[in-house]
Order: sequence, then C-alpha cells, then structure tokens
Amino acid sequence: MTISSSLNAGVTGLNVNASRLATIADNIANSGTFGYKRADADFSSVALAQSKGRYTAGGVTVNTFRNVATQGSLTPTSNPTDIAIAGRGMLPVTPTAALGQPGGAYPLMMTTTGSFTPDKTGILTSQSGLALMGWPALADGTIPVQPRDSAAGLEPVFVNLNQFAASPTDLIGLGVNLPAIATEAGAAGDPYQISMEYFDNLGTTKTMTAVFTPIVPGAGQSNTWTLEIIDGATGALPVAEFTIAFNDTPTTGGSVASVTPVFGGTYDPLTGNVSVAFASGPLEIEVGEPGGATQLTQMSAEFVPISLTKNGAPTGNLTSVEIDENGIVSAIYDSGFTRTIYQVPVIDVRNPNGLSAESNQAFTLSQASGPMYLWDAGSGPTGSTVGYAREESTTDIAGELTALIKTQRAYSSNAKIIQTVDEMLQETTNIKR
Repeated sequence: MTISSSLNAGVTGLNVNASRLATIADNIANSGTFGYKRADADFSSVALAQSKGRYTAGGVTVNTFRNVATQGSLTPTSNPTDIAIAGRGMLPVTPTAALGQPGGAYPLMMTTTGSFTPDKTGILTSQSGLALMGWPALADGTIPVQPRDSAAGLEPVFVNLNQFAASPTDLIGLGVNLPAIATEAGAAGDPYQISMEYFDNLGTTKTMTAVFTPIVPGAGQSNTWTLEIIDGATGALPVAEFTIAFNDTPTTGGSVASVTPVFGGTYDPLTGNVSVAFASGPLEIEVGEPGGATQLTQMSAEFVPISLTKNGAPTGNLTSVEIDENGIVSAIYDSGFTRTIYQVPVIDVRNPNGLSAESNQAFTLSQASGPMYLWDAGSGPTGSTVGYAREESTTDIAGELTALIKTQRAYSSNAKIIQTVDEMLQETTNIKR
C-alpha cells in the first residue's frame, strides 16, 4: 500500500537524521581536538518502481564520511617536535603498541598533525599513542634511496637525549693575501706561516699550519710560492707540499694561476681545493680556481689573513631535535653542531576522503582511498612540514549549530509523518466498525 511506503519513508528519514545528528555531535565534541577532521552525512534518495495511478515512497539513505582533504588552521606551539603540514599530505605514524614486537613490522597509520616527544626508550611518540615514522640517515647525514610506494623503509624516529657527538673538520678555507714583493729578485725569501685549529674524529682540537715560502728569482718577479701543510697530530714535518703560481695580468692580477702538487696531496681545478691526508682522514683546503675568485691572493706588500674558516665541531651533548620544511629531522648539540638523523616523508593518496578513520585522529589506507606515495615534504602535491605548530580541528561551531537546528526540524517532521500515517491507518481501521 502507498500509505505503508509513506510510513517506511518516515522511518528512513528518522534514521538518516539520527546519523547526521551523530556526526554533528562528534564534530562539536571534537571542536578543540588537534588534527580532527570533520565528519559529514550525505543523503541520497531511494527511487522505487512506480505503478500507474499511485506513488510509492522510497525514502532516503545516508553516507557518512570524514572530510580529510580540508585543512584546519595551524597554531604555533613551544615544542619543536609539534608537527603539522602546511598543505596536502599526512605524516606516517604507527601505534606505540606495535613497538618492540618481534619481526619489526610496524602497521602504517597516518595523521595530519601530532605533538611528539621522546618516550622512555627515546622514540618520538604522541600522548595519544602514535609513534612518528621516518627514514633513518646514514652516518654522514645523507638519506639512502628508499621505496616510495610502501612503508618498507620507515622506522620509528629514535632520539637519544644522552648522546654525545662530534663533527670532524673536512674543509678549511684558507683566505690569505701574500705579499707580491716577496717574489721579486733580491727579496729575503723569508717564509710566512699561519696556524688553524681543526677537529679530529674524536672531537678533540688539533692544529694545522700552512707555511708559505716565496720563490725568489735571480731577476724579475716569479709570482710563485711553495705551500707546505703541517698536521700537528703527526709532528712538525709537512704532510703535503704544493707550488702555487699567481697571475699578474690586468684582469686577473693577484688570483691563482696554477697549483702543482709536489707530494702528499692533490689539486682539483674545478673546485679550487687541495686535498691532504691528515691523521683523522682526508681534509680539503680551499685555495681557489685558476683565474677565478680565489681564497689565496698575491697583492700589495703585506701578509694578511683575510678569511680563515673551517667546518666541524667539538664533542657536544644533544640538546634538542627539530624538523624543517623538507621533513629533515636534525639533532642539535650544544657545541653548535647539527646532524641529520631522519627524514619524515609526507604521504599522499588519490582520495584522502576515502581513508578509513581510526581513533586518535589517525587514518589507514582503504580501497576507496587508492594507493599511497611517499613524497619529500614540500615536493609534488604535498605541503611542507612545520615544526612548532599543530593543526586545529576543522569543526566550525557556528555551522554545526545551524546544522543541528535543521536536523532537529527534519527529525521532527519525519516523526510527524509517522504520526500522520498512524492516524490514517487508525481511520482505516475505524471504517470497519
């Protein structure tokens, strides 16, 4: 009977509005939850086959989903490992319950933001029980090639706050001006030297000495010097020697013309660096490219150290961990040394709204979401990672309260339909009396 279909339509109306009310309640309850993605209900009509002369009500169905693609506002915090994403994409995480299980298999979950701090084992975890995942760096700070379509290379980000580390010096900039008159005929030929500190593999301080000796010709001017490199860690004898000639042309006067190794080292004219084997390993010294901008110069009549630089740092204690816009997690030491320890990729899927919602603002892959791809943060379609920040809930309280009023009215109207059908059926029953 058509009147019965009206009753069924009213019942479906009650059901779908009850579902919408549930999404509204969830949204309002999580209006202050960081990383919460608003739930929504989408109604669809049901059409039944019709017969001539009467209409059969089909009713309505509901589809509920999370609007994961919508991003909430980013709010600043004081914790360097509070992480959000400025744009599309999600952070890889795993439940802390999976940590320490045999086999090392970590279930992949995703979240758009999190407040991560080291737990008792040093793994960056959130209060909600999610551990941040990333690709571990090699000892030199580089990230090896990793699969981009799976989580095979990801592991929990581990931070050892009691860790000491040092960065050995492997590059020195030798910015010195040599006196041009020292290479003229009749000059004294006295050597000039300068010493610099560097850091060895153990973070201890050593001394390198560069000795410049002018080559004095019998007539004219040679514009040529001998450079001896002495490593204080191995004694007073030179570990390498080079012959350096300087230009005296109008356009390139004073710049390096050529560097010729005598023993113990090599010279790369493309980089302008000489390479010397020190006790702690290979060390490069910037002198300059032939004819170009050079660290070493030969001008005027004075020996002047202009710019002496070096990299590396002594032994330091780990003080903090930070993440940059490219997802690079760096350990920062009190000696000023910074080392890359992990890279956190950003996960993207074809249909973010198709992800399966889990507790604690986390999501997992589903057939509806499509496959995933792990991007470097800030590349491709993904946003950059932001430290000292969290993403706020996407709930709009004003919008939810408006939807609450409309849902209440719709629910009451459907209840009225059921009441009316009941009264009509009662009238039909009374006809028999």
